[in-house]
Amino acid sequence: MHGTEIFANNISCSGYCSRCEDTHVLGPGDAVRLCIELMQKLDSEKHADFELPPEQRNPHFSTDYLFGNARGQMFGIMTYLDHEGNEHSAKAFSGQYNGYWEIPGWVSPIIDPHEFQNLTESTEKEIKRIGREMTDFTPGTEEYAVLASRRKKLSQKLMREIHAIYKVHNFRSETRTMPEIIYGSKGIPTGTGDCCAPKLLNFAASNGFTPLGIAEFYYGKENRSRTKLHKQFYPSCIEKCSLILGYMLCGL
Repeated sequence: MHGTEIFANNISCSGYCSRCEDTHVLGPGDAVRLCIELMQKLDSEKHADFELPPEQRNPHFSTDYLFGNARGQMFGIMTYLDHEGNEHSAKAFSGQYNGYWEIPGWVSPIIDPHEFQNLTESTEKEIKRIGREMTDFTPGTEEYAVLASRRKKLSQKLMREIHAIYKVHNFRSETRTMPEIIYGSKGIPTGTGDCCAPKLLNFAASNGFTPLGIAEFYYGKENRSRTKLHKQFYPSCIEKCSLILGYMLCGL
């Protein structure tokens, strides 16, 4: 199976670059074949940390998680050239896997997990505390409205702080935070930067590697809207990824 049979115009990830006033694109290359091999590996090993010996594997990384209430998620592979021109591949999963940002053998997220935890821990506790306090009042009352407003402002402030700790690299050797890449009145969608393509491109750009292709597929129970189905390939998403991929692909 070739990328031309799966992705329209043989484009697997793309985004508009405001600097170049053009859309930068990347095709799948040989990543489709490697993704099929990864599907088979997940099928047989039933663990995302399959690179570890069976006795060292974490039960939280069982693929059973992907077929339960949490449903499936996206996985991706990038082929790339290192500094000596040797070809390699790297793999990523979207967002967190069963509450974990990192799994041995997979690329790290753009965000620093420890910095993220330190930033969010206390504020999230306060947001939840306010939520519990709101249950003491009837919706529509002044007390309820005051608490709801306070919770909303705290949440918005926290999201701004989270977006500011995303250090996003491109192939011009530039590093910007999320708000420096995405600006305007619409705001930054939750989860932007956590999909497979951004993780993989950030890994390549921050290490000086040259991407050759990226392919992504969905693995697990279909999502509630049934727009993502088990073992089906999909291009990078428009609603989140396209907002930063133009910047990230710039200079490639």
